[in-house]
Amino acid sequence: MTKVLCTTLDNLAEEFGEAEHTFTFFKSAKTAGVGTIAQGWRGSLKRKGFAPSAATWDFVQFCLAVCAADLACLRSTSADGWTRSIELKVALHRPLLWTGWREHAERMLKVLTGDYWSLTFTEAGVAPPDARQAPRIQKDCVSLLSGGLDSLIGGIDLVAQGRNPMFVSQLAHEDSARQRDYAAMLGGPNSHWQWSHGIGVDGTRETSTRGRSLAFYAFAVLAASRLANAPADVYIPENGFICVNPPLVPGRVSSLSTRTTHPLFIQMLQQLLDGLGVQVRLVLPYRFKTKGQMMLECQDQDMLRAWASDTTSCGRFRTYNRRHCGRCVPCMIRKAAFLAWEPAMDTTTYVHDSLAGSGKSSGPDDAMAAALAVLSVREKGLDRFLGGTLTFAPLAERAAYRQVLRDGLGELDALLARDGVL
Repeated sequence: MTKVLCTTLDNLAEEFGEAEHTFTFFKSAKTAGVGTIAQGWRGSLKRKGFAPSAATWDFVQFCLAVCAADLACLRSTSADGWTRSIELKVALHRPLLWTGWREHAERMLKVLTGDYWSLTFTEAGVAPPDARQAPRIQKDCVSLLSGGLDSLIGGIDLVAQGRNPMFVSQLAHEDSARQRDYAAMLGGPNSHWQWSHGIGVDGTRETSTRGRSLAFYAFAVLAASRLANAPADVYIPENGFICVNPPLVPGRVSSLSTRTTHPLFIQMLQQLLDGLGVQVRLVLPYRFKTKGQMMLECQDQDMLRAWASDTTSCGRFRTYNRRHCGRCVPCMIRKAAFLAWEPAMDTTTYVHDSLAGSGKSSGPDDAMAAALAVLSVREKGLDRFLGGTLTFAPLAERAAYRQVLRDGLGELDALLARDGVL
């Protein structure tokens, strides 16, 4: 069990040394062995007019603490090289509110990261920023904007439907300018919050970052606290195939395939927010659509044609100097979506234009995994391939999830056939 402490600078002296990894919220301890979370951010939020409720603020702190623990605890040192046992102690402003939701939060984190979590909530947490003037922003929803193709389509569709979204982004070196450009194009000025978790780890950082998405959700919930309407809708624009993210081969079960937008995780996150009294509704508008279907049905085709190839999808974008590798799962799904929509519009620069041949991108051979998945469906049928993948889904929705997975595998099948792999 690896112990992680996330506390305040004022409380550090009392608790320092009881954990392998220690972090301070919003202020640097300037002490060896102590990391920092979002240094200076609370003061910045106050200056910008934020005064969230204690429940909202503690949710933000909790999410950032999980991200810090996720970065600090190395999977390579665990017994199986992947699954960690993490004991996380978090200082919150009103920890008693979390007492009844501790076990639920632990189960939710198990779904997200695949690890075993033990949570403790203590007092002496940082109080919320208390801007004296916190005017409500006249936006009617929040939409996550990553710089990816799905989030671009999500923004386009909301605007086309007459919605007035506030876009929220998590800073990413490769996509920060792209995020700002899309938000300005879709929503005009003052329609975008762009933040970073600012986690500084003293030592080696874990690279799998299965918990990183919690910072994104924290930022969205914080942004929603400024909207005039409550509860506010928070849109998570992700295609259904990636939401469920079925393991393409038997070895990629559980958190070996990312659960960032998995419907079960989103359901559990919503239950936690409801239990804490945080007034938001998490919405997965494309959970029954493939990426190709999202492109085909996008409500402003001209805008999509102009910007689709500019977006980022690659899971190894940094590895290839900010170029799409062309062979990871997100790249294959991107290529397959363009093929289903308008193949000539895919002007993306790929390191590997084709899935055929011996060229292999860094990491697992995802093209081979996709081929094996498609062959398994052809030979044994979809249900045999899926196994228990859809046990999370309510009976009323199971057929729709099954269909989106069939359609998504069909798009991959067409791509593999085009490239001569199958």
